[in-house]
Amino acid sequence: MSIDNLRRFFDVNVGKWNGAFYQFDAHGRVLQGIGTRLSVSTYGEDDLISLLQSLYIKQASSQISFVDEEDSEPEWVEYKIKETNIFTVDKYQQIGYFPEEKAFALRYQTAGMLETVLRAGVLGEDDTGEASPKNLKIPSRKPSIVCENCLYSLEGNGRVRAFHIMDPKGVLDTLLIFHEKQGSLVPLTYSSADTDIVNDDRIAPLLGRWEGRSVTKRSGVYGATLAEADTVVLLDKDSSDQLILDNISTKSGTRTTVHWTGSANNNLLQFDGGYEMTLLPGGMYMGYPSDIGKIVNELDSFHLEFCWMESPGKRQRLVRTYDSAGLAVSSTYFFETKV
Repeated sequence: MSIDNLRRFFDVNVGKWNGAFYQFDAHGRVLQGIGTRLSVSTYGEDDLISLLQSLYIKQASSQISFVDEEDSEPEWVEYKIKETNIFTVDKYQQIGYFPEEKAFALRYQTAGMLETVLRAGVLGEDDTGEASPKNLKIPSRKPSIVCENCLYSLEGNGRVRAFHIMDPKGVLDTLLIFHEKQGSLVPLTYSSADTDIVNDDRIAPLLGRWEGRSVTKRSGVYGATLAEADTVVLLDKDSSDQLILDNISTKSGTRTTVHWTGSANNNLLQFDGGYEMTLLPGGMYMGYPSDIGKIVNELDSFHLEFCWMESPGKRQRLVRTYDSAGLAVSSTYFFETKV
């Protein structure tokens, strides 16, 4: 990444972000909801500038699954995130950044932050090491992949950061969402009661024809190239409720179509070939392979996806593609409208 783009990446992150953190399982069930604050600043000059981030987690006062925003005098636990600079951005974070769209994807080096969030926000002062509260799931200490995709609101100053956590075997461990805004509080709007929401409530807005444009940036050893394409996505159900998904991309007059069929298990969509999508509240979904280990053994590439439909008929997507060695090959940003 050039120093100019790095500065632009720093600029969109700097500030004080109030947030709501959620942990989901593969079926889109809310496991935890925790209040967070993120303080982001820079230090240094010219090529030596660095980004500093401190995450503050609203500490639970007892063993409860959800932290009440009205708790009296809540305590906040600080976690310092590894700094980002010109020396770490390609080697460690492997950032794919889209300056115009203010979207980015990056690699996390440790799951320590995730464990801290959950332990402080759920266990709090009652962390005795004994029986955990209901729904507490601590991510693996040695995940095979921790991928962050971030999309900024097209209608305000908010953003959503989505984390795929894959366990050491390459199978989904957990899905995490930070919904953040600058200047205003973000209430905890999703709860375990959302498990009553059936598949049709979350999949219906996604069905139909979506048209848009994609921008792909290759990274790392693959070179900093850029490619644009026109895209069409068709998602429908047939008379037997089988899912039919077509992804069509047209670049320089060449058209490529990827055709999948699949089924819906409540809010988990499972497609032929081992790809899955978890439908989340708030117009979001996250896609991932069912078994990355198997794909890597077959020397194939794979991708992780995050989609945010902020308002009906309009959505953004980020797709992070990896090679068989687990290196980030590229990041692709999509903007699509329903027609």
